Amino acid sequence: MSAMTTFRYQAGGAGGAGAGEVEAPDRATALRLLRERGVIPVSLEESVSAAEDKDESEQSGADRAPLVRQGAGTARTGRAMSRADFASFIQELATAIQAGLPLVTALKTVGRGKRNKAAPMVGHLVSEVEHGRSLADAAASWGKPFDQMTVNLVRAGESSGRLGQVMTQASVLLEREVKVKRQVLSATLYPMILLVLVTIAVIVVVTVIVPQVLAPLEGQMSFADLPLPTRIVQGLAEGVRTYWWAILGGLAALVLLGSNLLRAPDVRLVVDTVLLRTPILGRLLRDVAVARFARTMGTLIEAGLPALTALKITKSTLGNMRLEAVVDDVCEQVSGGKTIADPMEASEQFPELLVQIISVGERSGKLGEMLGQAADVFEGRTEQSIKVFTTALPPLLTVVLAVVVGFVIMAVILPLLEMQEFIG
Repeated sequence: MSAMTTFRYQAGGAGGAGAGEVEAPDRATALRLLRERGVIPVSLEESVSAAEDKDESEQSGADRAPLVRQGAGTARTGRAMSRADFASFIQELATAIQAGLPLVTALKTVGRGKRNKAAPMVGHLVSEVEHGRSLADAAASWGKPFDQMTVNLVRAGESSGRLGQVMTQASVLLEREVKVKRQVLSATLYPMILLVLVTIAVIVVVTVIVPQVLAPLEGQMSFADLPLPTRIVQGLAEGVRTYWWAILGGLAALVLLGSNLLRAPDVRLVVDTVLLRTPILGRLLRDVAVARFARTMGTLIEAGLPALTALKITKSTLGNMRLEAVVDDVCEQVSGGKTIADPMEASEQFPELLVQIISVGERSGKLGEMLGQAADVFEGRTEQSIKVFTTALPPLLTVVLAVVVGFVIMAVILPLLEMQEFIG
């Protein structure tokens, strides 16, 4: 006979808002017994007590957090909630739980207020938890904004009895994700606005101003006698004025076709591969993906998920199918007994620094901690890449604008010079 353990728990849900004790041979069995009673523990601490026991040492592996595929069997979807609002919700819930509030009370506290965007979602979570379901199952049944990563973090927190701490980690991860997205958006917003303005300016000059300037030449020089740049500009102007409806329709059809093609995995894989090889932009995209990869996987492992499970979940956060394909291959080789670092290094798609950090983390047994340090490094690189991108792109667009404007000016001046020579 082996020793039983007395576990002290803080609980929420229908079965027990408050604290209590349960005796079991191990943590996994204690969690299972509590759930059978309808108790949802938000913390679980053990104290040793002598008693009889059944040997269920293998049970803990079966009760570890499973990989949840988001979207399968979801009962409903909620009102639109931004990622920033969702991160705030998770942080507030984590704070309430760590303050000692039972889970249902914490949920009701966070969801209080008629104008609270989270109120309908919280109502669903409270109802499900009060009927005996785990918070992770309730979140998965609601759907967005709960994604695969967040649901599995919550499940890991419930399984380990550290729900408050794990949800704090989840909120930090979500907040960093929002921060990076805002940085990338701010980096691309100004160049995109500049590009749109440049395009509009060129269209106005070519279709309105240039024809008026060249109008006096009509009847004095035939189209064939005009210089090549002038003929090109006049042809474009006439084409836009006559077939503007066809051009707009073609652009709309092209956008629609492009969006549909990008949904095809093979096309998206090619596009993502090309983007990674694009100067400046490719480095920015890779740094963003690698920083997100390191931060997410490190958080999942620190929360108690197995490395392979964390790797599979992290794949969906990369945002690039080329890198996702590499991670798929890494998962397959890890399942066959290899380390994570070796197939990542062989792929040559991830920075050597990340590969070395993962290798050291695997050998030392501190993979989660090492990935967190790697995330700090690559988030710094991301900020640097964003600065390079925002510094380099406007001058490039300015050069393009100068070339276009110079070509238009040449198209206007050349026939005037020829006319002057002819008159002279």
